[in-house]
Parts: sequence; C-alpha cells; structure tokens
Amino acid sequence: MSETLDRIDASDDVLDAAVPPDVATEGDAIDWWGMLTDPKFLSNPYPDLKRVRERGAVHFDPVTGLYFVTRSREFGAMAKTLDMGRDTRFWANGWNSPENRARDPETYELFREFQPQMINANAPDHRRTRSVYDKAFRPGDMTRYLPMMEEECRKLLDALPDDGPVDFMDAFANPLPHRISLRLFDIPAEMDETVAKWIAALSWLGNIVMSPEQKREAQTAQREFKEYVRGHLASRSADPGNGLIGISLAAAATGTMSEEETLNNVAMLISGSRTTLTLLGNGLLTLIRNPAQFELLRADRGLMRTAIEEMLRYEPGSSIIPRAAINDFQCGEVRIPAGALAIGLVGAINRDPERFDNPDEFDITRNPNHHSAFGGGAHICIGKALARMTTQIAFNALMDRFARIELAGEPVWWTDRSDQRGLERLPLRFGRA
Repeated sequence: MSETLDRIDASDDVLDAAVPPDVATEGDAIDWWGMLTDPKFLSNPYPDLKRVRERGAVHFDPVTGLYFVTRSREFGAMAKTLDMGRDTRFWANGWNSPENRARDPETYELFREFQPQMINANAPDHRRTRSVYDKAFRPGDMTRYLPMMEEECRKLLDALPDDGPVDFMDAFANPLPHRISLRLFDIPAEMDETVAKWIAALSWLGNIVMSPEQKREAQTAQREFKEYVRGHLASRSADPGNGLIGISLAAAATGTMSEEETLNNVAMLISGSRTTLTLLGNGLLTLIRNPAQFELLRADRGLMRTAIEEMLRYEPGSSIIPRAAINDFQCGEVRIPAGALAIGLVGAINRDPERFDNPDEFDITRNPNHHSAFGGGAHICIGKALARMTTQIAFNALMDRFARIELAGEPVWWTDRSDQRGLERLPLRFGRA
C-alpha cells in the first residue's frame, strides 16, 4: 500500500535545488534515478543499497531536491514524527504545486482524486478514517475469516500439478490474496479479472516514474473502480451485515467518512492484496534459496511466525516509503526542510547492521526483528495481520501437501517499477515425495 509519487523529469522546477548547508557534498555523486530505475538494480538492489547506506543515513539529491533515508534509526524517527506525514500536498514541488497544476492538469486531477484516503492523510484525518477499519483488521478479528481463507487456498492447491512445472505467481501467489480481498468485501467471482485490471493500473500511482499512458490508464481505472464500489455498496445498503461492507456503510451514514473517502478507502483496501502477493512470492523463493532454513521450518512449524517476519525483512515487497515535511525536521544529522519529500529505502533500512546482526543472512529464528517492511509509526500498514495470516495458511498448506518444492527455471523480478519488489515469474516444480 505505497504512497503516491508523481513523475520527476528534466522539466521539473526542482532540478536547480541547492545543496543544504548541513549535507556534505559528495565527491562521487549518486545518480539516484539512474540507480533506482536500472533493471540490474531492481533485480538485486542490495549491493548498491549497502554502498549508499555506508555513505550516510540521510542523502540529499540536488538534481531532484529529494532526501533519501537508508538507516533504521533515522527512518523510525521520520515515520513517527508529526513534523512529517503522508499527505503529499505538503510537497512543495510535487503534484499539488501551482506550477504542476498549470503544466500538467491531467496529472493533478489524477492525484487529487486519489488523495482522500487514509494512507494519504495526516493527523487528525488519518486517525478519523483509519479508526473505521482498525479493529476489523486486528489479528483476533481477522480469525473469523480463517475458513474462507483456507477454502480459497485449498482451491488453488488442488489445481497445482504434482510434477510438471508451474509459474507460482500466476497459479497461486497472485490469485490467492486477490480473491481473499474480494471476498472480504463480498465481491462476486465474476468480477475477479476486471478488479485485477483496475488494481494493476492503479498500482502505478506508487511508482517513481509513470508514463503518460500509465497515468491515463490509472485515471480510467480509478474512476471505474470507484463507480463500481459506489454501486456495490448501494446494493448492500438494505442488508449491510457486520463485516467490512457494513463498517464502510455505517461510517458513510454517520459522516465519519465522506462519500469520496469511503469509495477511495474501500478501493484501497481491496487493492492491498499486492502486499500479500509479494510476501508469498519473495518469501517462498527465499526459502528455496536457503534450503537449510526451509528444512528447519518444515521440521518446526512453530517457527512460522518468526520465519514470516524474516521474509519481510530480508526481501520486503515495499521498496520506498515517502514522507512529506510539514515542518522542518532534524533527521539524524540532516535537517529536512518543510515542503521537502523524503523517501525511506526499505531494502537498505531492513539490512542496517546498526539494527540487525548479520543483516545479509536469512535466519528464520531471528528475534527480535524490528523491520520496516510495513512502514512505521501511525501509518504502519493496516493490512499487516491479513498478509501474515494468509502467508501462514499458504506456506503451511504447501508444506503439508508437497514434500518437494524446487525451482524449475530462473525467477524473474519486476524491473519496471521502483516502489515495489516482487516477482513477475517464479517457475516451480512440486512433488509429493
């Protein structure tokens, strides 16, 4: 569930940003956008992330005027302070600036319509909207959906071949969390493909770079998705039930959320299935590549909880977490001025040796494990319990059913996006003995 960023290109006004006096000028300047969009980096970002982390906790990019945070302590402070928030309207050179409105009104409309939802709100609006759903997404309350989640998992497992190669992402990791999200909001199965297309188009709103075509597709998807949600909620108004549909309708009826906030938040929560699909794919690949750890987990399922946390730390699905400065904020040794945008680089933060012993080692017994895969502070991912629960069900079921789970080809990482780290393809072979 990533923050919205607009494209930054050579025509933007931030290109002449001056280096702040408290940021040392680096002799070997980092080409941030060259690095973050390089397919080689996106396939394996960790060597470069280690290099920039070792050079400093907070970096200023004079080309774009952005700040990059690479260490755990500084990111934790940034995530928790009220001086920085998720509302990117505070970003002086961003999509909401007068210059951008005049230069690119279509992009402005796209992000303006996407803005009214909990992940984009600062206090007190964030607490007002998030409180509508907080209790429903707590682990204890999510257990009511366990039978449904197990049923959806079983359907997909039954379709997996015992021996022949299969793309795990297409056959299991993508459809499982997607179908669970739709069932949480009582959306019929015949809408699966349409909603998936909307989610895919909207997912580009979190990327560093968006093409004009992707912006147009996102705007179309946004409007169609919200119109569908509007009709779906209306069709349930006479009998809303006590689930997420009922919660959403009640919040709209009492004025806790506006109609636009209700539509956006429902669409956002359904779209949150991407958080789980990256965990399923990244996590299983990491287990396969660390066979001793995989066998340890098979032998002791009591390690599942710490194993999932280590998957999240070691191969997080979220790559960047932005914050916009409401006021000046001292982040470690660097002052981030009001109006600036700072980006936490999760892959660097999660392998910070100041926080984690042997950070490049995958250890399913690691405890404690204070990673930042779900963000931090008040904006920590609301769907984290759902992602963990779905993964626990899925991995236990896979290990129960298959004695062998092995690669059947070379995995392919996404190399067309910088905001999320996930697998395009994961060819596997399963065996019962």
